[in-house]
Amino acid sequence: MNFIKSLGGIFWSRNEKRFRMVWRLLIFSLLLFGLMMLFSTLSGIINFTNASSMLVFIILLAVLTALLIAGKWIDRREISGFGLQLSRAWWQDFGFGLTLGAFLMGAIFLITWLTGNLQITGYFHKVTLNSPFMWQFLDALFFFICVGIYEELILRGYLLINLAEGLKINWLGKKVALITSLIISSIIFGVLHIVNPNASWISTITISLAGVFLGLGLVLTGRLGLPIGLHITWNFFQGNVFGFPVSGSRFRVSLIETELTGSYWLTGGAFGPEAGVLGLLAMIIGCILILLWVGRQGNLALKKELSEYIG
Repeated sequence: MNFIKSLGGIFWSRNEKRFRMVWRLLIFSLLLFGLMMLFSTLSGIINFTNASSMLVFIILLAVLTALLIAGKWIDRREISGFGLQLSRAWWQDFGFGLTLGAFLMGAIFLITWLTGNLQITGYFHKVTLNSPFMWQFLDALFFFICVGIYEELILRGYLLINLAEGLKINWLGKKVALITSLIISSIIFGVLHIVNPNASWISTITISLAGVFLGLGLVLTGRLGLPIGLHITWNFFQGNVFGFPVSGSRFRVSLIETELTGSYWLTGGAFGPEAGVLGLLAMIIGCILILLWVGRQGNLALKKELSEYIG
């Protein structure tokens, strides 16, 4: 009988009355995959003009549905417990994140251009000629809004928080558990981009560091507003305003058409600024600005409660 109870303890936490962290992550992954397959099948009845927009919308819908289901029956928490409180402070963080992403990418563009490492080759660039520029531009914005939301919900809202709760043990402590979960989730974020076009071991490392940059807002505020806003405009301004490659991919439309001519180590080359020194410096500056933003309210500290499950 004691053996059976011990075996059951591997899967089930009697104190929390829910599955343990590893099994929650596994169940959520399978649930998300199943919902993506289901919604992909059902999407055949919807006439999307752009396949990529259809795909990211399906993923976003699947992620939100998976969070609702997991929150109620697996994690035993409200969806707000995944960083989606949607309070006034949340929206303020979101606005700051939007501004920060645009500002940092604008700074990268100006420095790269003024130092002669970039050439402007055109404006209002579009590959698809039979569709208005503005329609394609807004479609790209929709794409990155979806990507910014669902990647942050998966990597930070679900994975990071669950890791923090699962890694919290008496001798480790809440703070170390939270920092460790930030590092692990960021490494996973980097590894997931290793299959991207023009990826390398350098880009994998820098994308992992970008994961720390994005996750910093969550571990300091407990909210996903800042990471989501930052993720959206960082990608959108990178690819569709300034014409840089975004994590190795070129997009069909951009306000400014550019060509990187400088050294790979500085500009990131075909992978884009995220793999270069300028991108890394922008992330460091961004982290400092995030610390200043959170510290303006006098409560600059890690949200250690993210490591503590409250059923």
